[in-house]
Amino acid sequence: MTTRIIIARHGNTFTKDQTPLRVGARTDLPLVETERGANIGKYLKMRGLIPAVVFAAPLKRTTETARLAIAALDKDIPLKSDARFTEIDYGPDEAKTEDDVIARIGQEAMDKWNAEAIVPEGWNVSVDSIVQAWKDFAAEIERDYKDKTVMLVSSNGIIRFAPHLTGDFKKFTEEYNIKVGTGGVCILEKEDGDKHWTVVDWGIKPKDKLVG
Repeated sequence: MTTRIIIARHGNTFTKDQTPLRVGARTDLPLVETERGANIGKYLKMRGLIPAVVFAAPLKRTTETARLAIAALDKDIPLKSDARFTEIDYGPDEAKTEDDVIARIGQEAMDKWNAEAIVPEGWNVSVDSIVQAWKDFAAEIERDYKDKTVMLVSSNGIIRFAPHLTGDFKKFTEEYNIKVGTGGVCILEKEDGDKHWTVVDWGIKPKDKLVG
């Protein structure tokens, strides 16, 4: 039997004519569109992946995305808040443009963050705490929702650490792009008796998979 964790990134918080900013835990923006959240639910419904429960970080963008996905699933699914998966704190780079961030930390540091989740200097991030949160959450899901499917909606800075559940994060970063786009979906599974979780899908864009 299979226990499954679906991880989704929230939808867009900037319109196409706005300059995106690096928003973290201290910037609580609402969504500017509903399509990505709804598409998450439509995609899961199409695949028959109906969560028994949906967890979401307590920011507007993550909670709103979770609600849109649940509505599209058209099921009575409970939504629970989990502050462990609130976005990271970007320190002096909070709410700055990408150009401004790179000007401060350098392109090499940004590349290492995007490819290997190595935290740039100045960001208020405890990697050990985030990794432990993922491990604790996975253990709780396996205990409380064994052989079921659950979903968690979080943000890019947090989601990239989820592959630590595979037991070999370095190998994962060599094979996958750890940066998940807005509205992206990742699926992790664990069979009874397995030691680690397996990533079966990563960074899926629901819109590309929906038919009609």
